[in-house]
Amino acid sequence: MANKKNADCESVWKEYQKGFGFNTQQGLYNNVRTNENFFIGKQWEGVEANGLPTPVFNFLKRVVLFTVAGISSNNIKMQASALSNAADVQDIDAVMDAVNKEFGALFEMNKIANLLREYLRNAAVDGDGCTYTYWNPEVDTGHPVKGAIVTEIIENTRVFFGNVNDRRVQKQPYIIITSREMLTELRERAQENGCDNTDAITADTDDRNMNPENLSDDKVTVLLRLWRNKETDTIWGIETTKNAVIREPWDTGLSLYPVTWLNWDYVQDSYHGMAMISGLIPNQVFINKLFAMSMISLMTTAYPKIVYDKTRVQKWDNRVGAAIPVNGGDVNNVARIIDPAQISPQIAQFIELAVNYTQTFLGATSVALGDTRPDNTSAIIALQRAASTPSELTKQNLYESLEDLGRIYIDFMANYYGTRQVLVDQPEGFAPVAAMAKVPQGDKLPIQFDFARLKALYLSIKLDVGASAYWSEIASMQTLDNLLVQGKIDLIDYLDRVPNGYISKQQELIDKLKAAKDTQNAQVMQRLQGSQSPEGSAIPLVPAGAGNSGVGAGQVIATGAPAAIPTRSGYGTLQRAINKAGIER
Repeated sequence: MANKKNADCESVWKEYQKGFGFNTQQGLYNNVRTNENFFIGKQWEGVEANGLPTPVFNFLKRVVLFTVAGISSNNIKMQASALSNAADVQDIDAVMDAVNKEFGALFEMNKIANLLREYLRNAAVDGDGCTYTYWNPEVDTGHPVKGAIVTEIIENTRVFFGNVNDRRVQKQPYIIITSREMLTELRERAQENGCDNTDAITADTDDRNMNPENLSDDKVTVLLRLWRNKETDTIWGIETTKNAVIREPWDTGLSLYPVTWLNWDYVQDSYHGMAMISGLIPNQVFINKLFAMSMISLMTTAYPKIVYDKTRVQKWDNRVGAAIPVNGGDVNNVARIIDPAQISPQIAQFIELAVNYTQTFLGATSVALGDTRPDNTSAIIALQRAASTPSELTKQNLYESLEDLGRIYIDFMANYYGTRQVLVDQPEGFAPVAAMAKVPQGDKLPIQFDFARLKALYLSIKLDVGASAYWSEIASMQTLDNLLVQGKIDLIDYLDRVPNGYISKQQELIDKLKAAKDTQNAQVMQRLQGSQSPEGSAIPLVPAGAGNSGVGAGQVIATGAPAAIPTRSGYGTLQRAINKAGIER
């Protein structure tokens, strides 16, 4: 078998150790742990407070969530289309309709909208976001062929690239994904896969180069190695532990690695990126320390102190309205109140300045965060666009990553779906067949589609992105209404472009309007063909806009009779030409 030298647990474990060493050298695990602590609010982790207050004013979390929400709040819809150099397929529209319908189902089943937020959140906090897609054969989808495509979020500390200096997924010689599974369940799964040496599957011990808190006596580290076989040009996989093979090498049949990778900000010569909050942690520490020192100052000096003469007053009574006896003398010299010390107002100003500058540089201005009120809609749109500008590059990287996910989905469909029943729009002229199948006109048509046909097609993946579902649909409807009122489009064009859900039985209405238009055109043509023109004259036979090919508005048809020469008073140019040519009237 090809690449058999890579199909043993010892070599896979060595590759894993090599990747782990690179991540440790880059400080990945410490950075991720620190960033996660600061994001969730554990910002005094490992700091000896010595009784001092440990306030946390976590403005980093607000900025990160605001930025992530601004990028992932778009209404995203994936569309596939055939390239111009694709094979000539007669029902290409039905094929694309089936693929696009499946995209919508996969986005709904895998909750891609929710995964995107976690995907971006991991990139912003940890530096990288990663998705892993696999085939789950146990999912019952209602088709004779079971199984479904499942997409999950993977932490960047669990992914190891073969070429650590290249962030492009499809250029990797291999990719290793680690997971932690229960010992008993893993042994059962290995036995089902034909593993004879299940006793070699042991729990993690202290010889594992990982964090001590991850060590346990009931879990095992499982390594999934994916690589491209040069002979078959497909992706192969193997599952191992340190001392045993859980699943022997198998051909997935895929032509692409089922992994997408997103860096928040690129780092040259490394597949790991820079997290959004990595450079902001010193700002957060500075603000927390200023608040802590201000608090301790207020606690010790902000309240008034009373100094009294102990020789005259044995004991001071702090009760409200209580009388304090003295042994004669001038009571003015008995006690005195010391005014509290005042904190410089520059401290509060500097804290506010540091927070505002940090948020502004990240695009989270006070207006964008909702702290001020714009005067009009133009100001809202302008400020919204200005606030999203710093994250525009990250947004485009996200869209590119989603398009990669769409190509992975098509790869899975072509290799795992088989023949399934799908619902497609009725093509033109298909009404008789639909009637025989007892499918109402305008309803979706169920067909048996072999998804293996996608292997022979070259498809283009495109993302349709709108500011939000509500805004984009309202704007589209207003534009279509204006075009229809102004007569720029007819009713059929209007209905073809109305978003789904606004008009019930939309396709049925379009078909009726087209049938009525065809009937009207046929009646007009019959009347024109039956009409007789006066002898010796030429008359326009086709009115403007009748739609008869070859005869336009204002055209005349010769009847064979000579045209009448106009007569009028005066010796005109036409009359002189006739007399000169000798034409008889």
